[in-house]
Amino acid sequence: MTPSTPAVTTVPAVVPAAFRLLAALAVLAAVVGQWVRSVESPVYQFANFFGYFTIQSNLIAAVAFVVGAVFLLRRREAPEWSVVLRGAAATYMVTTGIVYNVLLTDVALDNSFNVQWSNDTLHKWIPLFALLDWVLVGDRGRIAWRRLWVFLVYPLVWVVVVLLRGQSFVPYPFLDVERLGAGGVAVWCLVIAVVIAGLSAAVIWLSRWRVLGVDHEPARGGSGQGAPQRSGS
Repeated sequence: MTPSTPAVTTVPAVVPAAFRLLAALAVLAAVVGQWVRSVESPVYQFANFFGYFTIQSNLIAAVAFVVGAVFLLRRREAPEWSVVLRGAAATYMVTTGIVYNVLLTDVALDNSFNVQWSNDTLHKWIPLFALLDWVLVGDRGRIAWRRLWVFLVYPLVWVVVVLLRGQSFVPYPFLDVERLGAGGVAVWCLVIAVVIAGLSAAVIWLSRWRVLGVDHEPARGGSGQGAPQRSGS
């Protein structure tokens, strides 16, 4: 007898959709909570607040969560662009989590006017959720390897803009040219670029697997949704 392929547990589409919408609301609440506190700073600037990679990556993730939830609730297969968006958002959130928890946990960022619950939400809980959502929930097709460059566009543009602004905006200590010198900042940028590229590749590879299938049918029994996805070659 030919051994059967292990079945993948299937969950109703409304379950991951609800979690994604809650995560998007959590991002919005955390950003607003931090913004309300930050405007009290005498050096507050709108462009600086929304210039942080943390804020931007979380907002990108919130959009990706909502888009993914909408396709689930409409019981439609996610189109390629939305899968790439979700994968890129997962990459950026994991990057945010790693950089913060490895490099910035004990660093007091100047003029941050930090709100602890918001800080934990944006740097710890949402990155963890984005990772688990990508790894576990299989409402996605495989991302082609040629899409990897798409994942790198936003981080590259962000770094270029920050560096062009010079000392007027130094969001993180490892981008402080005055303190580290151009060479030191260049080394840190290279290290983080390698990390992001590696995470992007991992996210694309993981798109070929799934742990939980999603039932897109209103209320009918198995229709093949439980079959695990694997890459052909």
